[in-house]
Amino acid sequence: MNYQAIIDHIVNWLKTYSDNSKTQGFVVGISGGIDSAVTSTLCALTGKRVIVVSMPIRQHISEFNRGNEHMDWLIQKFPNVERATTDLTPVFESLEKNLPSDLQDFLTMANTRSRLRMIALYAYATHHKLLVAGTGNKVEDFGVGFYTKYGDGGVDLSPIADLFKTEVYALAKTLGVVPCILQAAPTDGLFADGRTDEDQIGASYPELEWAMTYLENKDTYPLNDRQQEVMRIYQSRHTANLHKMNPIPVCLIPPALKNN
Repeated sequence: MNYQAIIDHIVNWLKTYSDNSKTQGFVVGISGGIDSAVTSTLCALTGKRVIVVSMPIRQHISEFNRGNEHMDWLIQKFPNVERATTDLTPVFESLEKNLPSDLQDFLTMANTRSRLRMIALYAYATHHKLLVAGTGNKVEDFGVGFYTKYGDGGVDLSPIADLFKTEVYALAKTLGVVPCILQAAPTDGLFADGRTDEDQIGASYPELEWAMTYLENKDTYPLNDRQQEVMRIYQSRHTANLHKMNPIPVCLIPPALKNN
């Protein structure tokens, strides 16, 4: 695979989309992970204005430090990149105080963090006439639905959503992304204990990519015990998260009722 050609294609696509939409550039939330690092670098390569935003909410220190190191690298490399930090912890804690305690389970509050970050990104985007660039990859966005509806799924465009996670890593190496991000285990940054994506899902990204490809290719070769378990995980999450991946259902009113 020609990763430099893919980089050039995405950068041109981003620039063209921004030009056509009459926007000034992009805003990208920085998590300290590989997807946001690659997305922000691709946006920076357009030469258009880019604001990279760290939005800690009781953030695990290693994630916060990785994000800062990446932003330092971007600022040094690209004069069109600006950085910002918006600490959303007080906002999150205020919401905690006002929500009924029985709503505050781990998953609900993790998704709430993601939605608060979406609100902050759109504040930057609206004020500066920028596009919110999504950071989801193919297996997250179209395979297992591993994102928050109207959180990190609430974006204007998705530059890396046709790439598997392993391909995103390959792009990152080609782009020269800082080693600490290349070496870190993938995590969504929504839990204070720093749990990884594999901890949450029960399968690694290469395993999930295998399952997605197996089904897309309509393969029929026999599966071993681990492959059967990965397939079960993949299909279970895919089915449960179709509400994120499918268009919002619209109740269509029959013309006879409208004209009655």
